[in-house]
Amino acid sequence: MRRYGPAVLLLLTGGAVLRISLFSDLYLRYVQAALRPYLVISGSLLMLLGVVAAVRAMSHRDHEEDHEEEQGEEEAEDHGHAHGPRIAWLLTLPALALLLFPPPALGSYSAGREQAQLAAQGVGTFPALPAAKVLNISVAQYSSRAIYDTGHSLKGRTVRMTGFVTHGSNGTWYVTRLVVTCCAADATTSKVEIRGTESDDAPQTDTWVTVTGTWLPKGKLGTDGAWPPLLDATTVKQVKEPADPYEKR
Repeated sequence: MRRYGPAVLLLLTGGAVLRISLFSDLYLRYVQAALRPYLVISGSLLMLLGVVAAVRAMSHRDHEEDHEEEQGEEEAEDHGHAHGPRIAWLLTLPALALLLFPPPALGSYSAGREQAQLAAQGVGTFPALPAAKVLNISVAQYSSRAIYDTGHSLKGRTVRMTGFVTHGSNGTWYVTRLVVTCCAADATTSKVEIRGTESDDAPQTDTWVTVTGTWLPKGKLGTDGAWPPLLDATTVKQVKEPADPYEKR
């Protein structure tokens, strides 16, 4: 059976890649939407290579049966390599696990490891926000404007944002999103501290919520004292995790 190991590994890996990219939106847990075609192509090529490897293995097996070696040589080979095939087959387990149980998106654990980072653009004015009674805004956009916008474009505006819940010390909690440039490997954290709710009523960690409220100024613009920004919440509604859990730069 060891001759089929590479074929099985290629087929399982290709099947896992196609499952998350072609037949579902699970790939969004790992990469941006623009990379989907490349995942589909990669998965298809892996499946094709797996089929070719399986056909070649079957052909090789038939050839060996036609040219069977002496019994003594076969016993010596089996004795010398008895453990190799069994160990090699273990390589299929990660691919099988990915096929059957894709890992979840990054959450509070990854966000908790991220330190506060100052934005590259520095303090300055930002473009005008759309005119709306309730402004839908990303956590990253809100955070950037709250910390760096000298024009105070958030002042007096009612905003709505969605993210997962993380908790800090002394009962504080945050609406948090992970921001990616290319894929989950380069994710950084944006979060907003929620005020106006009792700490006992704070949602559980990793719960996804949509929060509506208004900006609360904090600290001096462009300094660590302004981070994380504050939101005076009027409503907190639990929601399902979105298909694409990451915000884009």
